Amino acid sequence: MDKTVAKTRSRLLRSNCTQAEAKLWHFLRHSQIEGIKFRRQQVIENYIVDFVSFSPKLIIELDGGQHQEQRSYDARRDSCLRRNGFTVLRFWDHEIFKNIEGVLEVIRARCLGHLPPPPAPLPQGEGE
Repeated sequence: MDKTVAKTRSRLLRSNCTQAEAKLWHFLRHSQIEGIKFRRQQVIENYIVDFVSFSPKLIIELDGGQHQEQRSYDARRDSCLRRNGFTVLRFWDHEIFKNIEGVLEVIRARCLGHLPPPPAPLPQGEGE
């Protein structure tokens, strides 16, 4: 994706966020979790990530139902982001609505370094 196109698209995504993104952003904005600054819909390489903190190099992705069909794309994307030194946390949209406290605790623990990075996904077809 061209950088100019990606920046334009990220602005559009910021102004048209999902309900799950809006709810999580309410808790992430203004450095509310341990003073960590998060940004939303930021361009990293050829990808737009939902939420990112450049220190501690943490990306948070919210997945709706469409992600069931694009697992291989998400795996390639996560691999690229990990090569850039980021830890990627993924949550399903329904987790935001049903267990926001648990989601925030996982994010907080990761920001504080209390959780090991999530394991890299298995290659397609293994472990399924």
